[in-house]
Amino acid sequence: MYGYHGVALVVDLSTQTVCRESLPDSVLRDFIGGTGLASYLLFKHCPQGADPLGPRNPLIFACSPLVGSRLTTSSKFAVAAKSPLTGMIGDSLSSSFLAVELKRAGCDALVIKGRSERLTLLSIEDDQVEFLDGAHLAGLNTFDTEQAVRNSLGRRFRVACIGPAGENGVRFASIANDGGRQAGRTGTGAVMGSKNLKAIAVRGRNPAPVFDRHTLDKIGRDLSTRSLGPATEKYRTTGTMANVAVFDRLGTLPTRNFQKSTFEFSEEVSGEALYEGHFVKNAHCANCTIGCEKILTVGSGKKKSTGRMEYESAFALGPLVGVSDRETVIRSSHYCDEMGMDTISAGGTIAWAMECLERGLLTLEDTCGLDLQFGNAAVILTCLESISNKSDKLGKLLAEGSRIASESLGQNSQDWAMHVKGLEMPGYEPRSLKTMALALAVSTRGACHNRSSAYEADFSNRVNRLEADALRGRITADGEDFSAVLDSLIWCKFLRKAFDDFWTESATSLNLITGWDVTPDELKKAGERINNLKKLFNIREGWTRAADTLPPRLLTEPLPDGVAAGVGLSPSDLDMMVAAYYEARGWNPDGTIPGEKLGELGLDKLVSYSPTA
Repeated sequence: MYGYHGVALVVDLSTQTVCRESLPDSVLRDFIGGTGLASYLLFKHCPQGADPLGPRNPLIFACSPLVGSRLTTSSKFAVAAKSPLTGMIGDSLSSSFLAVELKRAGCDALVIKGRSERLTLLSIEDDQVEFLDGAHLAGLNTFDTEQAVRNSLGRRFRVACIGPAGENGVRFASIANDGGRQAGRTGTGAVMGSKNLKAIAVRGRNPAPVFDRHTLDKIGRDLSTRSLGPATEKYRTTGTMANVAVFDRLGTLPTRNFQKSTFEFSEEVSGEALYEGHFVKNAHCANCTIGCEKILTVGSGKKKSTGRMEYESAFALGPLVGVSDRETVIRSSHYCDEMGMDTISAGGTIAWAMECLERGLLTLEDTCGLDLQFGNAAVILTCLESISNKSDKLGKLLAEGSRIASESLGQNSQDWAMHVKGLEMPGYEPRSLKTMALALAVSTRGACHNRSSAYEADFSNRVNRLEADALRGRITADGEDFSAVLDSLIWCKFLRKAFDDFWTESATSLNLITGWDVTPDELKKAGERINNLKKLFNIREGWTRAADTLPPRLLTEPLPDGVAAGVGLSPSDLDMMVAAYYEARGWNPDGTIPGEKLGELGLDKLVSYSPTA
């Protein structure tokens, strides 16, 4: 076998046992790797109705055939579990040397089951798996945890770990690796914490063989050259932080919990201002030529804070909570990385609480004396600290995420809890980005900007971004299938426009690695198959048509400001687009998948539920 090992390493923390599960060619070819393979293994290993924070919910790390190939941006892994935020499929991606070591350890995926009786450090070195005492790591932040593990086991080990947020069960906790890179969304860090698993250390010496190394290296050099061209210039200069000013100008920058779509202080926290005042250097992920990461710093001495910054963190901890102080935005983002928390969900949940205080549904007593007013930069770090440690009543409430917190508080506060299926909204205004609105509503992951890149259509001349129409159903479905293949091979999304012909070049690369004869059409079918399997998982866990919607605010309140002032999104508009999406997918009008479609995709043998005809 080329490109793969054909093995999933299955680790049971409850019994401290390990087995190796065969992954035949047919499975690998159908689901590729990354999020595709992780979704397959989650569907197989997660029992229906499993508690997301219970021992039966598996935590899955999946590599891809491109890992170890030396192709630019290919050193990534996917992590998946039943999400404690949504109760549905949750997955995240991260670029990491960990992906390379895991693949070199002789497996294509790691499936972690059960729950350890004590805080555990899982050590994987080739065929040797050890369950080590992790008590000395308790309470350490993600940076200190990684450092401590590598100091004790050796610098060649690569580490994935959780911080205090994961240990304490914050539902939007993340998994950190490689000095603060995050598998950030959907709460996989909380799943890891629920298993009493503090860290995973991996070292391997067994790379998967490549079928045609000479030709692969040749096309790899050409792709690396293109990766430094105009298609990636934005990422290599100011980075995604530049979106703050652009989105504000277009009236698509969610502000003060989506009450507005422009931020009057956007210049203060724009990418340009952050870059000019605080930039230290660019950073590269493992095996990446682009170097998109922007390392920023504030303060000096013991008060110095240095960390990564990109658009979503700047948006969520800036305009979304009304904060215009750059130092607070940078420190807050870095603190989330230290504690192991998703910045989008953290900012979104705090913004919900701020509006609750504004409306009188929370009092200063409820917020433990914290004056959570929009724009009050002085309280953000304190609020994040109380969330990560669940140290008081406010922290315990907000650590649940905006959906559960709003259900607990009641009093119609669900109307401004800005999430889809439990996952907080990213920094795109759906009322003026209609394709994005549809993609957010139907995404199996919840409110996600990365599983379809639908905003690209809105910012192009393919559609009028302000008007709803049925064309967006096909655009969104195609975008999801493209992203599924991108995230399964795994290529970095920032590389996508450097391809001359994505499908042909991807099929060629896969074939040179594996010796297969995969066609571009077969890859497209794999993307469709993966998205249908994700939907099957959600249906099995209780999904209904009513879940494919947006927060009430977005369907009842028109935009009050910006170039799109007065533009809205009606429930009927959204329903029309959702119906068009189901039709494009070949699904039933209620969003379930007919048996005919399951058979066409080869999924009929995997499922036990009975879809309507």
